[in-house]
Amino acid sequence: MCDSRALVSAALFLSLVLASVSAQKSGSKSPWQTLSGKSPLVIAHGGFSGTLPGYSDTAYSLALMTSLPDVVLWCDVQLTKDGDGICASNVNLDNGTDISDVYNKRDTEYVIDGKSTRGWFSVDFTLKELSSVSIRQGIYSRAPNFDGSLFQITTVDNMANQLKPPGLWLNIQHNAFFMQRNLSMRNYVLSLSKRVVINYISSSELSFLNNIRARLNTNVTKLVFRFLGQDEIEPSTNQTYGSLLKNLKNIKTSASAIIVPKGYIWPVDTKSYLEPHTSLVLDAHKEGLEVYASEFVNDISLSYNYSYDPVAEYLNFIDNGDFSVDGVLTDFPITPSAAIDCFAHLEKNATEQAKPLVISKCGASGDYPGCTDKAYSKAIDDGVDVLDCPVQMSKDGIPFCLSSINLIDSTDVAQSAFTDLTLSIPEIKTGTGIFAFSMTWDQIQTLKPVISNPYSSKYALFRNPRNMNDGSFVSLADFLDLTKKSSSLTGILISIEFAAYLAEEQGLSVTEAVINSLSKAGFNNQTALKVMIQSTNSSVLTKFQGKNDYELVYKIEEEIRSLDDGALNDIKSLADSVVVGKASVFPDSKLFLTGSTDVVSKLQAKNLSVYVETFSNEFVSQAWDFFSDATVEINSYVMGANIDGVITDFPKTSARYKRNRCLALGDNTPAYMSPVQPGALLQLISPPFMPPSEAPSPVLTLEDVSEPPLPPVSPTGSASNPNSTAPAPASRNAQPKIAAGSILLSLAMLLSALFLF
Repeated sequence: MCDSRALVSAALFLSLVLASVSAQKSGSKSPWQTLSGKSPLVIAHGGFSGTLPGYSDTAYSLALMTSLPDVVLWCDVQLTKDGDGICASNVNLDNGTDISDVYNKRDTEYVIDGKSTRGWFSVDFTLKELSSVSIRQGIYSRAPNFDGSLFQITTVDNMANQLKPPGLWLNIQHNAFFMQRNLSMRNYVLSLSKRVVINYISSSELSFLNNIRARLNTNVTKLVFRFLGQDEIEPSTNQTYGSLLKNLKNIKTSASAIIVPKGYIWPVDTKSYLEPHTSLVLDAHKEGLEVYASEFVNDISLSYNYSYDPVAEYLNFIDNGDFSVDGVLTDFPITPSAAIDCFAHLEKNATEQAKPLVISKCGASGDYPGCTDKAYSKAIDDGVDVLDCPVQMSKDGIPFCLSSINLIDSTDVAQSAFTDLTLSIPEIKTGTGIFAFSMTWDQIQTLKPVISNPYSSKYALFRNPRNMNDGSFVSLADFLDLTKKSSSLTGILISIEFAAYLAEEQGLSVTEAVINSLSKAGFNNQTALKVMIQSTNSSVLTKFQGKNDYELVYKIEEEIRSLDDGALNDIKSLADSVVVGKASVFPDSKLFLTGSTDVVSKLQAKNLSVYVETFSNEFVSQAWDFFSDATVEINSYVMGANIDGVITDFPKTSARYKRNRCLALGDNTPAYMSPVQPGALLQLISPPFMPPSEAPSPVLTLEDVSEPPLPPVSPTGSASNPNSTAPAPASRNAQPKIAAGSILLSLAMLLSALFLF
C-alpha cells in the first residue's frame, strides 16, 4: 500500500546519502553505562514523525537517512477488518489520516481503555478500503503542508520488506480490544515473525507478552514491557503501572526490557524544573532489564534546565555519569543520533573542530536577564568566544550595557516610580518608552532587570522564570574589567546605536564615551582581547577608524538577497566584518527554506568576515528544515553557508557544537552532522499546500549604506515632550537612509536531497 510518489522521494533521498551511510558513526569507543555496554539505540517513532506525517514510507525513509546506521523503526501495529497489520499511531484512524473525509459516514463508537470513543477504527475497514486513505500530520502544532502529498497507509510487511530497516520494533497497544473484535494480534505477530525479522515487540499488556513468549525466538526478538502513566491500570493484572514498577523481578519473567515515559527517570516538577533522577535505570539493570525511555520530542517546552536545547536533554539520559538508558524513542531521530555519536562523553576542554566565533547576544540572555553580571558570567562559563555590550547612555553620561535604549524592554521601569518619564521619540521608536538617557545611572540601578521572552506572546514559550529578575546592571567600565579577568575570551564586541540622536538631542556622545572607557581600561595597549565595534550607522564606524586595530563591524538590519558593487565597496572601506540576519543567508517562506543567497560569498570575497544573528534555542525560532534542533540550524549555517560567526543568546549550545567530534571526519561526516539543503523540504509538498510565494528581498545598494557624518554634540539636550506624538522614524540612527525591505526571497529549488554532502 505504498504511495509511488513517497517511494520515489525516498529512493532519491537514500541514493544521495548511500555513500555516507557507511560512515555515519565516528567510531567513538567511549564507555557506555548501558546494560550491554554498547551505545544506546535510536528508535524512530513512526519514522521521522516530528517533521513528516508519521508512519508514512517517506517519514520512515527520512529517519533512515538522518540517523545512526543501527536506527530502529517503530511501528504501532493496528489490525484491519481482514486481519492485515498496518502502521498507525492509534486504532482510531481519525487523527493522523483523512479517513473522515473519504468515509465520512462510517464512524462508529467503541469502548477503548474503559472510555467510550467515537471515530474511524482500523477494525471496521479492509486493507483495500484503506488504500484510499492518506496520512496527515496528527499533531496540529506541526507543519500541515505535507497533508496533500498523498502519503498512504503502509502495511508492516511493506515497510519491513521495501525499506529493510536495520531494526524493526512493533508496538502492540490494544490487544484486548482486537480480541473483542475477533481479531488475533497474537496470531498475526507469530505469522509475521516467520517471514520478517522482528527485533523488538513491546506491549503494555503483560498477558500478551506471556502468550507469545514461548513461540518466539527471544534471541532474535526482544520482548519489552511498556509502562504507561503511573496511575493507569494494566489490564491483565489490574494493577497500576506505578505499582508494577516496584517488582521488576517479576517483569523479568515476561520481558527482557522495559520502555517507560522519560519522567519515570528524570521527573519534572510542576514548574518545569528537573527533580533528582530516580533509581529506575540502575534498579532495572541490576535485574538484567534494559531500559528504553520514550516521549522525546524537540517541539514542546522542555524542562527549563535544558534551555530549550534537545541535545542537552538526550545527554542527560545517556551521559550523566550515573547511568545510560539503553535507547530512546523519539519523533526526531536526527537529534539523539548526533547526541550519541558526536556529543556524548565530550569533555568541556575538547579540541574545537569548527572555526566560527561564538558571539553572545547580551551575554547568556536565554538563561538570565540580558547584559547583567549573571548573564555575562554564564556566557563565559558556557564557552563564549566574544562577549558583547550594547552601550546605552544614562542621563549623567555613564555608558552601560543593556539590550535596548528603551528601558521598558529589559527592566521593570514600567512598574516603578519613574513612569512619569514616558516619552514619545519617533526618531528612536514608534510609540512611547522610558529611555536610558532620561535617568541617572544611580536611578537605573534601582530597577530590576527582566529576562527577555521573545516568544511568549505568540507561542507561550518563556525563558527561565527562576532567573527572571536575577543579576545586576553592568556599566561599560565594569564590563571591560570583567572581560579582562577572563582567560577564555578571545574578544569583546561593543555595539553603538542612536549616536546621532544622542549627540544632537541629548548632548551625549556615546562614541567618545566608548573611546574614553576603552582607553581608561587599557584596551589601547593590550593584545589579549580583540576589540570589535559594531553599528548599523557607517558614520559611527568612521569615528573608530585607525584606532588601535579595532575590528569594525557593520550591521545590516534589512533582510537582503544580495549587495551591489557600490554597497560592497563602501562597506569594505569602513568595516572589517559584517553582521546579517539569518534570512539574508537562507530566506524562507512560512518557515520553509526556499534557497540560499550570495550575501555571504560576496562579502567574504571582499575579505569581510560574516557573522549571523540571532541563533536561539527555541524551536519556533527555526525553520522547519532544521527539525526543531538548534544544533542542526547552527551546523547548516556554519558548514553549509560557511559563515564566520554565530551571534546567540544561548552560547552554550554553539560552543558545544564547535567541539563535537563528528566535525573532524571530513568526507566521512555523518548525515546527522551534515548541513541541510535549503529548499529540499519544499519538494515533498504538493502545489496546493505550498507556502505562499513572496517577493524577493532587495539588493543592498550604496544609498542604503551611506550616512551623513554624525552631528556635533549639542551643549544642551532637547528631548521630546512627554506623551508627544510624531511620525515614525526614517531610520534607526535618525538619519536619512533608504531602507531595504524585509520581504523574503522565494526560489523554486528543484532539489531532491535534504542534506549537502
